[in-house]
Amino acid sequence: MQDNIVSDPSSSPKAHDAYAAWRVPAFRRYFTGNAILFAGWQMQKVAVGWEIYERTGSALYLGYAGLAQFFPQVLWALVAGHVTDTFNRKRVFMLALAFNALASLGLALNSARGGSVYWIYGCLFATGTTRAFFMPARAAFLPRIIPLRIFSNAVSWNSTGFEIASMTGPAVGGLLIGFFRSAMLVYTINATGALTFVALLSSIPYKHQSQARRPLTLRSLSAGFGFIWRQKVVFSAVMLDMFGVLLGGATAMMPIYAKDILQVGPRGLGWLMAAPSVGACTMALLQAHRGPLRKAGKTLLFAVAGFGAVTIVFGISRNFWLSIGMLFLLGSCDNISVVVRSTLVQVLTPDEMRGRVSALNGLFIGTSNELGAFESGLVAGFFGPVISVVSGGIGTVLVVAAIAWVFPQLRCYGRLDQAAHKLS
Repeated sequence: MQDNIVSDPSSSPKAHDAYAAWRVPAFRRYFTGNAILFAGWQMQKVAVGWEIYERTGSALYLGYAGLAQFFPQVLWALVAGHVTDTFNRKRVFMLALAFNALASLGLALNSARGGSVYWIYGCLFATGTTRAFFMPARAAFLPRIIPLRIFSNAVSWNSTGFEIASMTGPAVGGLLIGFFRSAMLVYTINATGALTFVALLSSIPYKHQSQARRPLTLRSLSAGFGFIWRQKVVFSAVMLDMFGVLLGGATAMMPIYAKDILQVGPRGLGWLMAAPSVGACTMALLQAHRGPLRKAGKTLLFAVAGFGAVTIVFGISRNFWLSIGMLFLLGSCDNISVVVRSTLVQVLTPDEMRGRVSALNGLFIGTSNELGAFESGLVAGFFGPVISVVSGGIGTVLVVAAIAWVFPQLRCYGRLDQAAHKLS
């Protein structure tokens, strides 16, 4: 029996309840804070990309922004997982958010002063450090405030909020930068959003399960690796998503596509970056109302293959509206992958290991976004942005074929909620 601090109000539902997660008050507060936070993050992502490219005109320097956030997440991942499983997850969560706000204020100050671009990388390094602790704490916190039987429903709704924030964030960020010709206000808004989430978290009831303090040993730090390796379904799902994001990094090249290829400027850049979120939001709503997938493994494989295919079309497109359409489909495919992977990882992992497993999941998936941005920038710097995007899409499709062949456990996996029913 998995421990959970809330009881399931519908342990034996006769029909799928699309709004089950919303009946949990703690989830409503969590959802609100999460949406506000991620709107700010997406606005800041546009601002950082615009400011760096405006100052340097270099695709390689854009890639360095991803690298600056990648290194600290790798450096602290195992320690962050250990801390999450040892200390009060709510406190770890809130402290990480508070320091994230400080890093954003540093970006705002540097932008206002017209400081060195290297200070931007320093603040991004600090941001990556806070996210190393934030991501596992956030992931391990959610299963403690929501019943596992409706966890996939909560993930779908949470994904909807994230995508709505991602949809509005880049557009608003682009509009603000275009109007003020400065990124300072965007960075300040992001810091405010993080502090708002801290305030909302403080009002969520949370009972910390006291455990014996684990010594910081190599065995404790690496326990998550062993668990993921033994759970082949989890391992293959994480690897599939990781390589899909790593290779299909079209979003990292959007500033170049907006300015040099599609020639739509910073406002067009905002809409390009919002398009995947529109598709993902649409898919998240469909999944929340449809209920748990019956053939989750095959659906995941087809979704990531589709992600690669539409990346290829986007890469060769010279039409703004065709590019928008492909990015819409890209977001739809990505959302399926996110919901399936997130649900599998959390419901198949014991509560006492969720911090360490979530930290590794964040390392594999979260940092693949940053490393993928560097990889895309590096290839674009030598061969151009089109080859960078198209080759990444082809690589994604090939990875799907390889994983489907090597891991039949994923290919044959059935209902998405079957593990939750066994563990609840």
